Formats: sequence, C-alpha cells, structure tokens
Amino acid sequence: MELLDIVDEHGMPTGETVDRETAHAQGIRHRTSHVWLMRRRAEHIDILLQQRSFEKDSHPGCFDISSAGHIPAGVDFLPSAVRELEEELGVQAKESELILCGQRSFSFDSEFHGKPFHDKQVSNVYLLWCDQEEDDFVLQESEVASVRWMRFDDCIRGVMEHSFPHCIALEELNMLQRKLSQKTG
Repeated sequence: MELLDIVDEHGMPTGETVDRETAHAQGIRHRTSHVWLMRRRAEHIDILLQQRSFEKDSHPGCFDISSAGHIPAGVDFLPSAVRELEEELGVQAKESELILCGQRSFSFDSEFHGKPFHDKQVSNVYLLWCDQEEDDFVLQESEVASVRWMRFDDCIRGVMEHSFPHCIALEELNMLQRKLSQKTG
C-alpha cells in the first residue's frame, strides 16, 4: 500500500497520510512531481513524451509527461522526481540538474476501468536537459508503454488541437515555454 501525505493548497503536508487508492476514490489532495525531458537540436527543441501503460489506473495509453509520480509520505518533491526518473526511464539525474518551472494545483474527476477517479494534486513541474535516443531509455513496463521525442512547438500545437491521445496540461507546457524564454539551461 502506497501512503501519501495529505497536503494543503501549497503542497505542504498536514501531518496526515492516506493510501493512494483512497486519495483517488475520495479526491484527497496529495503531491506529485512532474519532470519534462528536453533536448536541443540545431533549429528547435524536442520534448520527450511518455506513453502511459495500457494498465494504468488513469489515462491508459495516453501520451503524458516524460516522468511523473506520486510522492510517498515523508518524501519531498526533488528526491521523488529523481527516483521516478530512474524507475520509469532509467535516467540518473542529480537534484541540482532539475530546473523548477513552477507549481500547479488541479482537480480532475473521471472514470477509468469502470471506477470513479478523483485526482486532486499539487505538482512541482521540472525541466531536465537530456540528450539521448529513445532506444537508450530503460522503460518500466508496468508504467510506460513507450517514449517518443517530439518537437516542442509540435507538441504544444498537438495538445491545443487534440491531434493525438494525451493527458498533457497545456499549463505545464506554458510553464516550460516561459522557462525556456528566460534562457535557462
């Protein structure tokens, strides 16, 4: 059973915990870390999209954040982000390499696999520069079906036009775009 910290609207733990299944069944606020991998090419920037496993409890088979995960109780955003990168993609990174792009709070209500699903998250959004080929990633098959690099501008357009199956929040891509315009990295 995966225990999560119950958090306030700023992502600060309240001192109470909840198991992941209950958090999603009842819509209890918890934390996640989101890491977007990007690489520079001659005239553009690519972003790595993860295709979620078809067995996931939410958004099965959709393209999503490069690496994301729930933060276990008692753990902070950065250590969890680094752990998820290694678990899901086989990417070893230092906390100092992750560039904070912002924090996002959201709620989402739907149904997956015939069960109600209520997601109430506070997520820190990070950018990590990573120049490796798709075949070089070591995928955690229970979480990730595949990965693919996409031109960043094509990804933004595709999300806006819903031209591919995804569960990507445009708000996060906008955070990345603002950070890139600051010439960070």
